Formats: sequence, structure tokens, C-alpha cells
Amino acid sequence: MTVEDWAEIRRLHRVEGMAIKAIARKMSVSRNAVRRALARDAPPRYVRPARGSLVDEVEPRIRELLISCPTMPATVIAQRIGWEHSLTVLKDRVRVLRPFYLPPDPATRTSYDPGARVQCDLWFPPVEVPLGAGQVGSPPVLVMVSGYSRMIFAIMLPSRQGPDLIAGHWVLLQRMGAVPRELVWDNEAAVGSWRAGRPKLTEEFEAFRGILGIGVHQCRPRDPESKGLVERANGYLETSFLPGRTFTGPGDFNTQLVDWLKLANARAHRALGCRPEQRWQVDRAAMLALPPVTPQLGWRTRVRLPRDHYVRLGSNDYSVDPVAVGRFVEVVADLERVSVQLGSRVVATHPRCWARWQTITDPAHRDAALALSTAVAHRPAAAPADEVEQRDLGAYDAAFGLTDVA
Repeated sequence: MTVEDWAEIRRLHRVEGMAIKAIARKMSVSRNAVRRALARDAPPRYVRPARGSLVDEVEPRIRELLISCPTMPATVIAQRIGWEHSLTVLKDRVRVLRPFYLPPDPATRTSYDPGARVQCDLWFPPVEVPLGAGQVGSPPVLVMVSGYSRMIFAIMLPSRQGPDLIAGHWVLLQRMGAVPRELVWDNEAAVGSWRAGRPKLTEEFEAFRGILGIGVHQCRPRDPESKGLVERANGYLETSFLPGRTFTGPGDFNTQLVDWLKLANARAHRALGCRPEQRWQVDRAAMLALPPVTPQLGWRTRVRLPRDHYVRLGSNDYSVDPVAVGRFVEVVADLERVSVQLGSRVVATHPRCWARWQTITDPAHRDAALALSTAVAHRPAAAPADEVEQRDLGAYDAAFGLTDVA
């Protein structure tokens, strides 16, 4: 009897008030079938009678092997017991039996207090972004996800090196308008690593977190579950932000990313049951205030300017006013600009170049160098020195009384 027949029989009896005999005549079934349908409170369900399996005979030997080694692969078990039949049925039985011999390894759900943690990661988008000078690449994107509200913040960086990574953190923290009590990172080289079983931050990142006054939790190696929120955010960016988009450069990428994040943070989040932006006010209110002093950001180095009046940052050379040749200058660079200072005087400023192996020249610097070199080339020759009298050495002998007496 089908579920449809069962339901109709019960309807005819309860709603229409038909007798069993009348229902049997109308439904073309026996009266006993009608009685069974009325007596059943649940719909009929076909249950296939259990049949034996070839694995039943060897199950005791499988259990013995799993007792000795719970992680033994099914293929090895098949060899040990001399299994000559389908490997699929054996794998199915091993999959059922193995949990009884493995120690429990549950993954507990992590709960987040407002303002407590922000998970961080680098995402390398599988798309070619024009970098200038005919070059394309996939620069890293710093992604930060707040644990309580699930708000996503992201920005593309020129590189994954420490100065750029710290500068990217500062940009995103300014967008947040607050600082979480703890950042969660994996073993990113510019952040830190595990040494001798203990986490160790780099000196640059240690100084950065000290200025912020927060903690940094470094996940253990090969433990992706510790920052699953940002890992899922990376996948969401790849499947929802990238498809169908083209970019004219890193600046265009970041502009489109900011616009898309406004929509992404306003979407309904299934796990939360609301939109991330609806929890953001509570989340941000529980965070710390931004430090009153801006931390030292980006690249900063002190070099003596060579005669060719260029300084190198990364793999690129940037021109400098040749007036500083031979003197120490300070090179400062953030995510957007490169500047060179001679004391308090700025002697060069350039947009940050994302391409590699390029030479960036300011025409004013080229003209100044040409004028200085021309002036040196046409400098008049120095006047000849006065002739010095060359006296006879005998005069010195006479002066000191060394003249031979005849």
C-alpha cells in the first residue's frame, strides 16, 4: 500500500465517515487492508530485509587489526586478510568499524565575545592584475574577519613582507575605527613562526602589537580549524567577488573590493541569523581605541645617495634630487608613495611602483643632474701655481757649515 492510499483511506474514514466496507469498495482494496491502514498511525514504509554480507565472515579479523592499529588503511587490511572481492564493500565496513577504535577528536564550536578577536590571513586571488610596465601578477590581499560580527575587511598589498603587511593592518584598523583585543594569525613569515614548540613573533610585528597594546595568537602549524572564519571568507571572495570582474590595476582592485564589501557585510549570514553590519556596533564598542600615536609604518631605511642619485626599494630604483649626492638620506615608503628626505627637506617623492625591475625617474631630477654635470664639465681650469725657486744644494751645505775646507 502506498502512502497516498494510506492517507486517502484515513481521510475517507475520518472526514467522510465512510464504513470500512464502503472504503474497500471505493479504493479497490480488501477490508483487511483498510483495517490495517486505519490502525497504522505512521505512513507505510518499505523496509528491505537485511541480507548477509561477504564482510561478515572476516569482520572479527578486521576488528583485531583495528585494535592493533586504528589508522590502518583499508587497502592494507585487505592485504592482511587476503580479501579477493570488491574493495568498496570492505572499505564501507572499515569506515563503520574504525571510529570504535579511534580516540574521540571532536571539533568544538568556538564562540566569540564582542571585540575579542579578529582572524587574519593573506589571500592570493587567482586573477591577473595589471601592475604597470606591461607586467601582471596576483599580489596578496590582507583579509581580516571579526569573530563576533563576521564583518570582513580587506585590502590588496604590494608584497607580503613585514613593512607592507603592517601598513595594511593599519589601513584596515582605521577603517574599523577601533582595535580588537587579539589578532589571530597562522605561521606567516612576516608575522612570526613556531620555534622549539613555542610561537615567536618577528621583531617588527612585536613592536606593532606593542603600540596597539593587544595580543597576537599564532595558530599551531597545520591547524586550519583555528581560523576557519577567515578561510571561509577567502573562499567567499573567490566565488562571489572575482567572477566576471576585470581590473585596470591594484588601485582599481581595491576600489571595487571596498564597494563589494559594503554589500557582503550587509548580506544575511546563515550562522548568525542576521547581517554582520547589525552586530558591528556592539562589536566595535567592545574594542579598544586606536592608539593616539601613529605607529611607524612601511619601509624606512637610511642610505648614502650614490653619484647616480637613485635609491632602491624592493627591486625598483627611484630618482632623487642630485643635490643630496654623497649625503645620507632617509627613504620612507608606504602602500602608495615613496619619499626621500635629506634632514627635514623632501628631495624626492614618487608613486609606489607595483611592477618589478623598473627605474622611476622624475624629469626635474634628470634635468638637475644634467645641469650639474655640465657645470662641472665647463668649469675653468685652475690657475698654474707660482714657480718655486730651486736652489743649489751647496747653499744648504754652506749654511750648516758642511763645506769642505781646501
